[in-house]
Amino acid sequence: MSQNASDTTSLYGMVLENIEDAVIALDQEGRINLFNPAAQTYTGISEKQSLGRLFSELFSHQQNLCYLAQTTLSEGRSISDHENVKLRGVSPRPVSATASPLLTADGQQQGAVLILRDLTQVRKLEAAVQRADQMAMVGTMSAGLAHEVKNPLGGIKGAAQLLQMELQDNSELGEYPRVMIREVDRINAIIEELLDLAKPRTPKIEPVNINQILDEIMLLQKQTLSEREIRFQLNLDPSIPPTLADRDLLIRLFLNLIKNAGEAAPVGGTIRVESRIDSEYQVNRSGSRAVPLILITIHDDGPGISAKELERIFTPFYTTKTGGSGLGLAICQKIVTDHGGFLKIMPHPVKGTSVKVSLPLIRKPAGHLSADT
Repeated sequence: MSQNASDTTSLYGMVLENIEDAVIALDQEGRINLFNPAAQTYTGISEKQSLGRLFSELFSHQQNLCYLAQTTLSEGRSISDHENVKLRGVSPRPVSATASPLLTADGQQQGAVLILRDLTQVRKLEAAVQRADQMAMVGTMSAGLAHEVKNPLGGIKGAAQLLQMELQDNSELGEYPRVMIREVDRINAIIEELLDLAKPRTPKIEPVNINQILDEIMLLQKQTLSEREIRFQLNLDPSIPPTLADRDLLIRLFLNLIKNAGEAAPVGGTIRVESRIDSEYQVNRSGSRAVPLILITIHDDGPGISAKELERIFTPFYTTKTGGSGLGLAICQKIVTDHGGFLKIMPHPVKGTSVKVSLPLIRKPAGHLSADT
């Protein structure tokens, strides 16, 4: 073998060792003769356990994968499934699977190769986009409904106030108009929150120090929750630069999320707030290069959220709190979406809940006095 051929073979080996996709090669009988490190990670099966085994036996519980492999081996054609394959290893994950024939230089088939690509993050991003679309639709409907309700509410409140003025201070009926006014004000507050989901708001974009916002909110919440002896742990990355955002909206976002964590935490519990640059993912912005994400995590050690509750947690008017409107998280979702970010709520395996907010790190262009993006 020439030196160049040896170098090429070595390069191929390095690629297979380091590629993030799982690569599984089979001979024409369906026996595994290559099982790269990513395949071992995805499936929880070691190279020693896999080499020489029939793919159909080792993966008998993965019918979709077996179908892909068998079709390629018997018919000599490529076949893919990007929707229906979910590996059932140590950490179950959805994957995109493609099986292709392995051909010699003269076109003879010698086996097949399966390539599996992890879709976990893709599915999470798709779910976040779907929630954002739902919020946009709910917001449009809410705007029309809110305007229709707001006008008669004003008439009801005015009539109640007139009635209150007509009644004597010691009248037994005096309590009725007071209740009417109080309930009208409560409904009006809910309508204002609904309008926040729908009404267009011109954001005030300026350089914002997210760590400073988090620090100030935590300082205030320490006093608010001092009677319940809630402890706070901050782990903020000081290297995070200012990002272009609406400061008021971010204050509302994080104040809501931290208050939720405080309500969920038990007496003497702990709330952890962390910030860092998410080096694993970037987002593409229209007309500009990809930018990194700032990841803010708020974790409480409360009872957590059930799977059933998690499915509905962003639905307007759904709440597990006594007296809550059920609009807080929907508004948080809208604020994050309007900033081009993502909001995820993750129940902890043991106890508690982590809320992860990912916001694009957008810097002020050099030499520009305006903060517009």
